[in-house]
Amino acid sequence: MKPFRFGVVAESGEAAETQGLIALAGRAEELGYATLTLRDHYVTEPFGDQLAPMIALTAVACATRTLRLGTLVLANDYRHPVMLAKEAATLDQVSGGRFELGLGAGWLRDEYEQAGMAFDAAGMRVDRLEEALAILRGMLGGEKITFSGEHYRLRDLEVFPRPRRRPPLLVGAGSRRMLGIAGRYADVAGILPRALPNGTISDEISERMPDTIARKARWVREAAAAEGRDVELSMIVSPAFGDDPRRTAAKVAVLRGWGTASAELVLDMPSQFVGPPEHIAEQMLERRERYGFSYYVVADSDMDAFAPVVELLAGR
Repeated sequence: MKPFRFGVVAESGEAAETQGLIALAGRAEELGYATLTLRDHYVTEPFGDQLAPMIALTAVACATRTLRLGTLVLANDYRHPVMLAKEAATLDQVSGGRFELGLGAGWLRDEYEQAGMAFDAAGMRVDRLEEALAILRGMLGGEKITFSGEHYRLRDLEVFPRPRRRPPLLVGAGSRRMLGIAGRYADVAGILPRALPNGTISDEISERMPDTIARKARWVREAAAAEGRDVELSMIVSPAFGDDPRRTAAKVAVLRGWGTASAELVLDMPSQFVGPPEHIAEQMLERRERYGFSYYVVADSDMDAFAPVVELLAGR
């Protein structure tokens, strides 16, 4: 079992301006969180206005000492992997080796279309991501790369500055193919609901049920084992605090539009934690045993309320 660590994804209004983000990062560091992460969107919906992640994380790196910095996740189509490798290597150097590079295939159709970018079929976007991951692993690992793929071609290229060590790679994944890619290339697999062909993320309750999450975790482990690798499992979670877990679960079910009859289902959802902090900590221990998750990320709006759970479990 990997030890627990916890992250914050900064997405509130406070995080949309530099000083607010730096203050939030300082608070996360004080509370014992391992990472501060940023999303990668240039439209307001659905996560609000956001700073450019690589530049904003550089400012955070200069204002913190131990906090790790990550992207959750960059859309591969928005950056050529050679340019991204150079930015990642530079940020890794600026932060003293604290950067974690999260990458995904891109999924938000509206964002592509507003920018005049082609929203290619999922298979093509995933093909590009797989090639980019092979390039990034090599370049950030200090190799001189020659690569000839369908989407990228490189000749005798290496990155400068050379990272102290290859920054950990996180891949956000919800489909079977993406989860297999995460197992083969990533150090961390961020397990998500499926991205849909229409350019949205599935809100189906089935995507959040125990059997589905167990199956997704197994696909990552099987792909990793075939390569002789061990991958950390991660998930963005939604904690809901209250003295009575069942009553709290019923409130969550209503807020999500699933109805009060789904309260029992909410109690079992691997991404949903309800009750007082001590109960949530027990749930996390049980679910690490069952599914293997050890790296959990919460929204910055939940950061302070979730801090007692971090205190109970971080490093265990």
